[in-house]
Amino acid sequence: MVADAGPPIFLMALGLILWLAVTATVAGISIQTIGMILFIAGAIWLVVEMIQSRGTGLATRERVVEEPVAYRDRRI
Repeated sequence: MVADAGPPIFLMALGLILWLAVTATVAGISIQTIGMILFIAGAIWLVVEMIQSRGTGLATRERVVEEPVAYRDRRI
């Protein structure tokens, strides 16, 4: 199973843009700090997605159902 990495990578990109590229200021709010928090949250989210996808891939098995014994003997 493949991890759904799109949303965490988007969050990380948005965080990096706010952290490194935005120089605007808002009274009482540090945009750079919000960007850093979003980047770190996205990185943690990505790691969790990768761990979950690795765990479910190992536990997934195909179920094989055989024909009942009564039907095997009647084939021509």
